[in-house]
Amino acid sequence: MRWTVFCRVVDNFGDIGFAWRLAADLGSRGEAVRLAVDDASALTWMAPRGAPRVEVDTWRNAAFAPADVWVETFGCGVPESAAPSATVCVRVNIEHLSAETYVERSHGRPSPRFDAEGNPRPVWFFYPGFSDRSGGLILEPGLLERRRRFGDGRDWLRGLGIERRAGERCVSLFCYRNPALVEWLDVLDAAPTLLLLTPGAATEQAQALLGDRLQRRHLRAARLPVLDQEDFDRLLWSCDLNLVRGEDSLVRAIWAGAPFLWQLYPQDDDAHAAKLAAFLVRFLEGAPSSFTELRSLFAIWNGLAAAAGLRSAFASLDIDTWAAQCRRFRDRCAGQYDLTSALLDFAALKR
Repeated sequence: MRWTVFCRVVDNFGDIGFAWRLAADLGSRGEAVRLAVDDASALTWMAPRGAPRVEVDTWRNAAFAPADVWVETFGCGVPESAAPSATVCVRVNIEHLSAETYVERSHGRPSPRFDAEGNPRPVWFFYPGFSDRSGGLILEPGLLERRRRFGDGRDWLRGLGIERRAGERCVSLFCYRNPALVEWLDVLDAAPTLLLLTPGAATEQAQALLGDRLQRRHLRAARLPVLDQEDFDRLLWSCDLNLVRGEDSLVRAIWAGAPFLWQLYPQDDDAHAAKLAAFLVRFLEGAPSSFTELRSLFAIWNGLAAAAGLRSAFASLDIDTWAAQCRRFRDRCAGQYDLTSALLDFAALKR
């Protein structure tokens, strides 16, 4: 089939990051994909080598190109002057990732629309999620096997000019501005730690707290260059703990199978609190009851609990038990139908 995937870049590149992963995954499965984006500049570093069978087009031009399926990402819409041609049989709106109960109620349901002649042109809601009653998560074929073969990442880090020392834990930091980082740096300084800083808020905030040398007694930080999507995966595979933000990076941290903390996009009305609570129900299914400490860490990292409790919560948490739970959750998510496969089947069914 011929696909046009629409994306508007709002902020933080999570929208285009997801749209590119979807387009590239569709293309790898033999589909013809046109990615319509209002600002494609981020792709110069995010996907510098492009992807087979994926063409990047302007927002306006792509709307008039032949397509069998239109995919809107996160309710971005389509150009106002565009109208689906007779060949556009299916319109899908992929919504934000959540574990909240409305996802399973709303997934696969139509939003009634009509063309100029009064013919029905529904837009179908497609919700990523963590259960078989959702649209699943993007998981490219062979990704987990590539992760297994990758090893501990020391060689990859060495290629970036970063040497991980013996006995040193490795932590990645990819965050929005976060007041809890002050306490986190104190906690990490309690043992030899290499903190890998992604460009943006993570580097800026850490540098302000650690100084230009980016060092404390047991803690040293290293600035990372801008990474493409494949190298961002390798970063997560190289670490003992990943502090990530946003939806696309959460999914990549899940596939890494290492302990992680997720910082949701903060909202003034604290709507992210309900979203986090729903995720933790899924994530901690089957976990020991003692994982109250892990709940506390997620709450603190999301500004929903006092940061003063961070040290005791982290010290009380067994890292091996945490890692085992992350692997169980990864395997459970990998066992459900992946998003791209589900989308292909959904579009074929609605044609």
